[in-house]
Amino acid sequence: MNRTIAKAPQIGFDRFIQRDWVAAALKVRVGNATPDELDQLLSTADLGIEARAKTRTKLNALALEPRAQLVDFIDRGAKLFAGVGAAVDVAPFAWGAALAAYPYFGRVAEFTGRLTSIQGDCSVAEVHRRMSEVYGDREVTKRATQAVLQTQANWGAIARVEKGKRLVRLPARTLTNDGMVAWLVEAALHYQQKPMPLATLQSLAVIYPFIFDQPLAYLVSNSPTLEVRAEGSSDQFVALRTLL
Repeated sequence: MNRTIAKAPQIGFDRFIQRDWVAAALKVRVGNATPDELDQLLSTADLGIEARAKTRTKLNALALEPRAQLVDFIDRGAKLFAGVGAAVDVAPFAWGAALAAYPYFGRVAEFTGRLTSIQGDCSVAEVHRRMSEVYGDREVTKRATQAVLQTQANWGAIARVEKGKRLVRLPARTLTNDGMVAWLVEAALHYQQKPMPLATLQSLAVIYPFIFDQPLAYLVSNSPTLEVRAEGSSDQFVALRTLL
């Protein structure tokens, strides 16, 4: 009898990516810097040739050369986060781009957000265990999860304590720009690949580092890329708008 062996989902995001590198790539995307300037920054990061190439590949997916179905999404995000002044926090852009481009990043964020939602901290081993259940108990899974956690710490979402064995959730940032909020909601939808209940948007585990204090129903209804769908007598869901 032939049996189909289920393959573990593709990992994709397996490198530590500094926030400064994403900021530099974002500048290149909007024409405020050159690729050579980004390469020079990476050359000072004590990366080997192979590591630098793999890091550049991740930055390509996040900002420089996104895959075709994400080009418009990344372009709109780049304009939002690069057009509000030099002091803007690039972490929301980095987070949203990573959610849309790399489901693995999103799954680590989702588990971390859930596990730290009650007491504000959790063990790294708990996150590894959850990821191994989905992606297989492999060394590559452990390395990739460590890379994502290190990245999320660098982006200001968590702190690693007790010699890196525990994660502490840092205070979430409140986003006040309606366009940025709508763009992050869109990022979460790209990650989820299905509509989400409107009532859950304020507390999505996958975007745990950010707080939305806007009336999201109004914000979504006014977005050209999002729409509210009614299911049943009272349930409302948010979905990506299909543009004809």
